[in-house]
Amino acid sequence: MTLATALSLGETALKLGLICSLTVLALFLSYSMLNVCDLSTDGCFTLGAAVGAAVAVSGHPFLSIIAAMLAGICSGFVTGFFQTKMGVDSLLAGIIVNTGLYSINIAVMGGSSLINMNRTDTVFSMMKDVLADTPLKGRADILVALIAVAAVIAFLVVFLKTRLGLAIRATGNNADMVKSSSINPVFTTIVGLCIANSFTALSGCLLSQSQKSVDINIGQGMVTIALASLLIGGTILGKGGIFVRAVGMVLGSFIFRLVYTVALRFNMPAFMLKLVSSVIVILAISGPYLKRQWPQLKRRMTHKKGGF
Repeated sequence: MTLATALSLGETALKLGLICSLTVLALFLSYSMLNVCDLSTDGCFTLGAAVGAAVAVSGHPFLSIIAAMLAGICSGFVTGFFQTKMGVDSLLAGIIVNTGLYSINIAVMGGSSLINMNRTDTVFSMMKDVLADTPLKGRADILVALIAVAAVIAFLVVFLKTRLGLAIRATGNNADMVKSSSINPVFTTIVGLCIANSFTALSGCLLSQSQKSVDINIGQGMVTIALASLLIGGTILGKGGIFVRAVGMVLGSFIFRLVYTVALRFNMPAFMLKLVSSVIVILAISGPYLKRQWPQLKRRMTHKKGGF
């Protein structure tokens, strides 16, 4: 592999890692902070991509970002409403919303399973025009994704230190204690899910504009990818403040995408990538446990060798 090829792979992984890290940050808020496992991620990601593409095709690339995030908020509200007001288990609520979003996404896409955006202006193409006479023209996609990630991290750092943000974090730690403190856990859960799903929809919107197309299956497996990235980031930078942990989520997303990109480079069949995702998740989950157990395993191996 030449240096130019390695740099190209790195740039691809960085761009996709940054865009998908927005979904990882969404899970960071809902799963790590709010302690809710939201399985509507796949459908919400596609919803953001579909809404963003539909608005962008109509000639409003910047408005598409706002529209996609508003659609994500609606998805999060429905998921939270099912959980808190209708007594549906969080896992089942996510599955139900994810299933329903398939039909909604098809409707948003005009009854088609594909939206082609080859002749559509996007935030990425507009950034390239702005940077046309600068050395950064070739890095316009990365710059747009980096701006979005920086904005989301800045929002999380500030928001999670506000009174509402602290209430959301407290709800995830102990909902009963929050209720005894005259804080409505129903409200904090719904708000947390609305914000998290807006990030997921933003991620889908940016990916669709980056790829210049939307397929109905664009979000398939996104919850697994985001969970793997979340666990990798938590292993690397799982301790510290909100900013450090959020950066860890972005780093985990980049590492995951880098592994994906390298696997594709070595001509791994596309159907094997799901297995790669599963292996990465298992390693990310079991890694810290095996690290703690390693001294004990090492002593056992030494003892067995001494016995012989």
